[in-house]
Amino acid sequence: MNADRQTTAMDITAKLSTLWIFVLFNMIYADIISLMDPGSPIRSVMAGAPMPPVALLVGAVLMETPIAMVLLSRLLQRKTNRWANIIVGAINIVAVIAGGQPRPYYIVFATIEVVCMAAIVWYAWKWPNPDI
Repeated sequence: MNADRQTTAMDITAKLSTLWIFVLFNMIYADIISLMDPGSPIRSVMAGAPMPPVALLVGAVLMETPIAMVLLSRLLQRKTNRWANIIVGAINIVAVIAGGQPRPYYIVFATIEVVCMAAIVWYAWKWPNPDI
């Protein structure tokens, strides 16, 4: 029975990578819907409001980390992979919670993103060591 479970269960690297893809789709669509919200900071920046270069850099790094994790979750060795998923997941959870807007659509997306990233952290934390 254990052999059957191992052959049918999704590999942890594929699971982590798939969850990162799901998180990214939610982040992207939250930003797209924000463009339709007249009170959204994203919309005001798109309309010409100034954005400090440092804020743009922070935003770029925060968006690049989940993008990179789609690939890195499949390529990194187990130990590095675990810690990368735990650290990047935790940082992005904080960023989503801290950077959010108290609008219903954002709360829906942010909740889904946080739950998925918490699952990523959980799976990475519980990733069994094959050497033991």
